Amino acid sequence: MASSLAPWVLRASARAARPAFRSQRRQLHASTPQRSEAIFVHRDSAENNLKIPFKFNATNEKLIEEVLSRYPSQYKKAAVMPLLDLGQRQHGFTSISVMNEVARLLEMPPMRVYEVATFYTMYNRDPVGKFHVQCCTTTPCQLNGSDGIMKAIEEHLGIHHGETTPDKMFTFTEVECLGACVNAPMVQINDDFYEDLTPETTKSLLTALRQAAEKTGASGMAAGMGGASASGEGKSGAHIEEQGRGYEAGGVKVPAPGPFSGRKTCEPLAGLTALTSEPWANDKLRTDGALD
Repeated sequence: MASSLAPWVLRASARAARPAFRSQRRQLHASTPQRSEAIFVHRDSAENNLKIPFKFNATNEKLIEEVLSRYPSQYKKAAVMPLLDLGQRQHGFTSISVMNEVARLLEMPPMRVYEVATFYTMYNRDPVGKFHVQCCTTTPCQLNGSDGIMKAIEEHLGIHHGETTPDKMFTFTEVECLGACVNAPMVQINDDFYEDLTPETTKSLLTALRQAAEKTGASGMAAGMGGASASGEGKSGAHIEEQGRGYEAGGVKVPAPGPFSGRKTCEPLAGLTALTSEPWANDKLRTDGALD
């Protein structure tokens, strides 16, 4: 009798003890993702919609042929990035029509092109001004005064990060590291780096670029227009003259890209502090250039 009751007793005791063991599972709660429409979503506008046609010009068609020759025909979609860059340079920004034309030329789904264009911030999917001012605010630049550069740009142009001046001359963007940390703080304007800046030299640079564009007719507007963005110095400024490096455009001295501190590249401002004498080891450097 005892042996027949034993299984029942064991099962009952297990059920009684079970509530003592609490579940170790934990519920996970995730907040609703907040995605930026400026990066992932296309919205038709007067400047960017499918009804605006785009075709590469004859010059760029030749460049495209040269670019595609670098890849096997079955892998020509690997040329999507240089073709998007060519389209942006011709059209002014990477519009939906530019992306669709690149997809057609490379025989790839348009969505694959959209993925590339929305991932890399170098592709501007909205119109930008003639001068795209990109100010670096990553740690080295921030420690050397990029906050002052940002403030100077905002005051001089009358716009904030992500905005374009009413005359379409300047677009201002805050960016991450551009790789010129030794010469911080710096800005990139279109394809050029301007380094070792101060608030004063930054304003002088912007003034010189505006005046050069207006006097050469490249701005598409009459000289002297621009409202708040034309405020500041009436001339290119003594700061540019002090740099001693530049070129003339329409009678206006425009500073050359590079450091504004007087140095030519990224050499130490205080001069060499290392490798100033012969090595202390027994090794001897060859001086005649001949092979032993």
